[in-house]
Amino acid sequence: MSDRAALPHPERIRSHRVADGVATIIADASGLSQSEAKSLEDDLRTAALAQAGVTEARVALTAAQPSRTLIAIGSGKGGVGKSTVSANLAVALARMGKKVGLIDADVYGPSQPTLLGTDAKPTAENDQLIPVSAHGLKFLSLGQLVSPGHALAWRGPMATGALAKLVEADWSDAELLLVDLPPGTGDVQLSLIQKSRPAGAVIVSTPQDLSLIDARRAVDLFNKMSVPVLGIIENMATYACPHCGEASHPFGTGGAEAAAAEMGVPFLGRLPLSIAIGEESDAGRPPAAGAGPDSDAFAAIATKLLAAVTH
Repeated sequence: MSDRAALPHPERIRSHRVADGVATIIADASGLSQSEAKSLEDDLRTAALAQAGVTEARVALTAAQPSRTLIAIGSGKGGVGKSTVSANLAVALARMGKKVGLIDADVYGPSQPTLLGTDAKPTAENDQLIPVSAHGLKFLSLGQLVSPGHALAWRGPMATGALAKLVEADWSDAELLLVDLPPGTGDVQLSLIQKSRPAGAVIVSTPQDLSLIDARRAVDLFNKMSVPVLGIIENMATYACPHCGEASHPFGTGGAEAAAAEMGVPFLGRLPLSIAIGEESDAGRPPAAGAGPDSDAFAAIATKLLAAVTH
């Protein structure tokens, strides 16, 4: 026991000693899941008991609380591509080397299992959910808790209770936790703000006036609750004809950027109305995970978002 290197996981051992046949080991379990921490504890105890003269082994695990930044991604209304943007921003941030978690809190239309291409169910340890991994990130979705095609007919308290379970899951060493909120400004949004205090919020809108009216309401909600609005993303801004390549603007263009300037909110960038994004999303292959102009567009917005969070 005098040689730390003789024990397993020496890089995690903070102190070790033997007195009257009792071995006491203190180890750092920071960043480990509950199962990994249990495995660390068992390995150290087994190794200690194998040492001559040791009749009892006591292992204490310590863990520094991870510094985690929670970002709410919302929209004033549905149909603006908020969930697709959330998934691809999460993937883009993960590709930048960040440890990312994604919560699909859209009670009425949880779509992240489809967008991320996995129907795996989360497990649980000690009443705490263990997120599913996909495309370099970890995620949990309310859609994982019900059978496909079944409605989540939940009232406010049920939805907010489920959200709390997702936020309090075992996110291990995740640095950034993105929350894909349902559209609007209701119970789920208020519950997240009051209980989890996001570091900031991102609003997704299309360029058209109808979407921007509701986007302004979403910005107003976060402002009233003292949550910084990190920026507005203009989605479905430009459509390039796959035959002739001519660009058109079915929903207009520049509306979200103008609204952001009017409200004094940063503009994070615009994304195209792209057939490829739709097809890849339906197939569970986020465009941000690949290469090309669509991936580059998400990466550019993720870079601006990360800069807004860290300053």
